[in-house]
Amino acid sequence: MTCLTYRLARNAAGGLLAAAVLAAPARNSFAVPAYDGLWSVLIVTEKGTCDRGYRYPIRISGGILANAGAVAFTITGRVQPTGAVVVTVAHGSASATGTGRLAGSNGAGHWSGGDCSGTWTAERRGA
Repeated sequence: MTCLTYRLARNAAGGLLAAAVLAAPARNSFAVPAYDGLWSVLIVTEKGTCDRGYRYPIRISGGILANAGAVAFTITGRVQPTGAVVVTVAHGSASATGTGRLAGSNGAGHWSGGDCSGTWTAERRGA
């Protein structure tokens, strides 16, 4: 299988990985309004054959992550009350995982998928 990020970029679905960084698995309660809004996510590849970087819009509503762009992908996860995020994102048979934390209007963490891995940063862009 080719690198997830390369496949996504080639298929104009690079938003998949960006989405991976802003959601977490369902838990008991969530800090719904604290992280709701439009976010811009920058994905940087540090290891592997994937393209160097991507930037994509993500919307968090009711603590649930959604794609705010035109690229189709599947996201499973939610934002924890502490701001911790862990998510799985898929497009076709490819998937990526991201972990990290949101705090105020910023966030950061790590991701991996296929033979690639790297870091991500996020900033809130609006309500």
